[in-house]
Amino acid sequence: MKIGVPRETFPGERRVALSPDAVSLVSKQGHTVAVEAGAGADAGYADDAYQAKGATIATDRAELFRAADVILQVRGLGSNADAGRADLELMRADQVVIASFDPLSAPQSAKQLAGSKVTSFAMELMPRITRAQSMDVLSSMATVAGYKAVLLAANTSPRMFPMFMTAAGTVTPAHVLIVGAGVAGLQAISTARRLGAVVHAYDVRPAVKEQIESLGAKFVEMELETGEAEDKGGYAKDLGDDFIRKQRELMTKVVATQHVVITTAAIPGKKSPVIVTADMVKGMMPGSVIVDLAAERGGNCELTKLDETVEVHGVTILGPSNLAATVPFHASQMYARNLVTFLKELTKDGELNIDMENEVIRDTLLTRGGEVVHARVKELLGETGGAPAESGT
Repeated sequence: MKIGVPRETFPGERRVALSPDAVSLVSKQGHTVAVEAGAGADAGYADDAYQAKGATIATDRAELFRAADVILQVRGLGSNADAGRADLELMRADQVVIASFDPLSAPQSAKQLAGSKVTSFAMELMPRITRAQSMDVLSSMATVAGYKAVLLAANTSPRMFPMFMTAAGTVTPAHVLIVGAGVAGLQAISTARRLGAVVHAYDVRPAVKEQIESLGAKFVEMELETGEAEDKGGYAKDLGDDFIRKQRELMTKVVATQHVVITTAAIPGKKSPVIVTADMVKGMMPGSVIVDLAAERGGNCELTKLDETVEVHGVTILGPSNLAATVPFHASQMYARNLVTFLKELTKDGELNIDMENEVIRDTLLTRGGEVVHARVKELLGETGGAPAESGT
């Protein structure tokens, strides 16, 4: 099959869907690859590097789409709401498009995609099963975000993270609280610990205590009386008003003792829960820093503003989006490996093989034959039926 890799058009997006090394892996699967000129430039991948791995360079975006059987993107329509619409006119019926589409937050975009009659696969719908881990783009990109969040906090904080013994006296370590121990949170814990901070971590799921402590952090624990704290996909659930009240009482005490708070708690397709209130911010020490990784879905901090840095009561609050794009070389490398593995799952003997008995294929299939076919997205659109909705989101 002919694989096309267009240049990303979302503002500030520096990643590319395939790295040069990934081109070699795709070629070994029996496919040919064309990359739009300059597609990898912002990630540190020159056109020459792609050509050296066997890819051809396409100077015409429309021609790239016309010739490709499969289009690989970082951000498809939905995840690229404005510029992404221009690509609809370039797509053709039955062409396969694999990307992140954010269909749970932008289901109408999935309907527009279906109107082009393309067969699309949304990588963020990957099921959270063991054999799909190597294709889980959410986990890959969350790893990057968790790492970068700590660096942002360290760069913004007036304190150094580690303890130093110097001739001028002892410098005490910074205290860092990580809220949410998913992939991003665990990576943030690991990075903060490497920098020498004293790290505490909080999560509503008691089961993650062992993971947190294995990384050298202290688990902030609260007894649950409301049943299971996570859904079938491994994400934290909304546990109700009584739980929120108790959580805020605990967090008010803990947050006041921290120099840095990094929040990562998100529920896919829903507004992020507010965990750090304005009153909690008021009680923090001057010079403290909050990095809110849930800013794109409303934020875990009540005072977060998306893609802005605000200062309230002497506390600096950062609400960055798309942190993975700020580390584009390795983020692209990781994303590309996810796609390469998915392509292997999706093809047989170099040809497309959409096996609906395959859970990975079934759960990521978003549109086909002019229809939205993913059950959960159809529900959001007020429709019924379609492919099973047990995905990893």
